[in-house]
Amino acid sequence: MSRKVLLIEDDLPLQELIVSFLEPYGFEAVGYADPQKALDALLVRKEPFDIVVLDLMLPGMDGFDVAKMIKRQMDIPIIISSARTDLGNKIYGYDLGADDYLDKPYEPRELVLRLEAVLRRYGHKNEIIVSDFTIDEANKSVQMDGYPIDLTRIEFDIFLLLIKNRGKNLSRDQIIGSLGLDEETKHRTIDMHISNIRLKIGDDAKEQRYIKSVWGIGYKFVGE
Repeated sequence: MSRKVLLIEDDLPLQELIVSFLEPYGFEAVGYADPQKALDALLVRKEPFDIVVLDLMLPGMDGFDVAKMIKRQMDIPIIISSARTDLGNKIYGYDLGADDYLDKPYEPRELVLRLEAVLRRYGHKNEIIVSDFTIDEANKSVQMDGYPIDLTRIEFDIFLLLIKNRGKNLSRDQIIGSLGLDEETKHRTIDMHISNIRLKIGDDAKEQRYIKSVWGIGYKFVGE
């Protein structure tokens, strides 16, 4: 299976070279010169990328700002690829969560080695398997018995929070606070999201096989 690379690079000849070079090594690279279009693909349309290769000098947006936006919303490995080779930029890149920093110019074969090394280190650390569910934090996706469950962003965040606190009672206020939601978010809004999650995972509100209502408190995940 090909590993999917999001390549954010505004040097179009270099972008085309990398895309074509990576293919024989088992990587499917999708290149974007416009960082906003790349962010839309990753964070809005939620295309399933495995890793990001990010230039820093981009039109309309600095690459460090792109890295911040990505890391704020998902945990996906990032390799910075830049002609900014001074130590200060490298330290800042790593502080933002970059997994590697590749100085330009470089041989494309070196990028292949870096990609493989980062993905090996990354492994499946963001994959959680609980009960009938496989949760991929990096791509914000959930599978149930191998079938994808189409959760919205907020539904995913609530479901993941319940999973990570399996067996613990979580109040609606705890859910609101833990997810950084507006303090004005009403309890019935959380109830509505829980109801939607139950519907999508086939959890009967009466039998409550996975998400149990805790009277007077909130909810907890009880799936084994």
